Amino acid sequence: MNKAQLVKELIKIFGEDSVLHHVEDIMVYEYDFSIDSNRPEAVVLPRNTEQISQLMDLCEKNKIPVVPRGAGTGLNGGSIPVRGGIVVSLARMKKLVKHEPKNRYAVVEPGMVNIDLSNEIASTGYFFAPDPASQRASTIGGNIALNSGGPHCLALGSTTNHILGLELVLPGGEVVKTGGAAPDRPGYDLTGFIVGSEGTLGIITEATVKTMKIPEAVQTFLALFHTIDEACEAVAQVIGAGIVPAALEMLDQVMIELIERAMHAGYPPDAGAVLLIEIDGLREELGDLQDTIIDICRRTGAFDVKYATSEEERQKLWKGRKSAAGALGQVAPNFYLHDGVVPRTKLPEVMHKVMEIGREYNLVVANIFHAGDGNLHPSLLFDAREPGILERVIEAGEKILKLCVDVGGTITGEHGIGTEKQEYMTWIFSEADLETMRKVKDVFNPNDTANPWKVFPTRQSCGEISLKMRLLKSKPGMEEAWI
Repeated sequence: MNKAQLVKELIKIFGEDSVLHHVEDIMVYEYDFSIDSNRPEAVVLPRNTEQISQLMDLCEKNKIPVVPRGAGTGLNGGSIPVRGGIVVSLARMKKLVKHEPKNRYAVVEPGMVNIDLSNEIASTGYFFAPDPASQRASTIGGNIALNSGGPHCLALGSTTNHILGLELVLPGGEVVKTGGAAPDRPGYDLTGFIVGSEGTLGIITEATVKTMKIPEAVQTFLALFHTIDEACEAVAQVIGAGIVPAALEMLDQVMIELIERAMHAGYPPDAGAVLLIEIDGLREELGDLQDTIIDICRRTGAFDVKYATSEEERQKLWKGRKSAAGALGQVAPNFYLHDGVVPRTKLPEVMHKVMEIGREYNLVVANIFHAGDGNLHPSLLFDAREPGILERVIEAGEKILKLCVDVGGTITGEHGIGTEKQEYMTWIFSEADLETMRKVKDVFNPNDTANPWKVFPTRQSCGEISLKMRLLKSKPGMEEAWI
């Protein structure tokens, strides 16, 4: 099937207003928030499950790759059409289908923006807990695909802990449902298996999610430290004392200066590191809990503590944290952000070595991370127009991730694998482990048409298509694409 025939078939399914195929229309779908890119043959914008089912049937019969896409805020290349084919933008499937506060669940379409769900149900006293930094743009379908985290996942768990059931369209068009509104269902946890599968099993078209009661009271404050070591020690002692704050975030001096310059969020630029700490619960409980945390911070070196005295000030502090990516543009036009995970006790050692790696490769590194669960987010800042820079950036990123693994951690906490980290999977899994995973994936997606060449290390027969190899070679186009 050539491109003209393909476009004709797509228009039959979706209508002319829902099929993009001209270069100027599909260019934006070449990218996500990573440093990878490749152009699809066409983009479709479905409005319902039936249209997606017809598409999956068409593409399976013709072995055409299908790549689901939410808002494109992913950081691992997961929504990049590395083999061309069809990108399925779920932006039009964004309805809140149902909310039952008494049963504490909601049913949503995958294109619904994360924060929009909490805003829509706020009047009932409930909210959706997972809160990635991109929550003002990222979609719930994308959050599910990557098992996204976020600052408040320290206490409440990542996305997988908040998904009760899913509707999934398999390659070939079959529509299946897993789980449901009732918790603790018997049998295999297929819902849990689909969460975090990065679109390699099919396309999610509906999700049943938990909703949680909005806390009665919230307190947010910044603890200021001279050094990262002091802030890391405070984190270890807070968690070691059996205290799990709602959020416990750390920023280094580079990131503090950038955020303050861009956002004026109230982050003091003279601090070597700050902890953004939030606690919530019953109003009567928070005073003593805050005093205990502050006492730990002062004992470990905090020289000042700044409190949010109003909801406006609280939102300002969080806006600074969640707008960090935008602030990076003041230093360089590009950044490469990782999310390795390390044991909390290893944070000081790892942070020093991360900065050493930055100096070794002559790169500015800004750090912001979920300190409470040891999930690092070092951002390597660079200008992609500089000759040879990609080699340095990718090698530095690889060293940082290997460092995380070597101290007992892992290669991702919430961003997923995609194309960015697939070759590093062998650091943490044996070939037998990976083959077992592939066999399970093949039950759902036997011909690898659903988001192909993602997550798993590439085999020689597939060619050198990992992010590292493709970016470091000259590639005017993907000659191995399906068409």
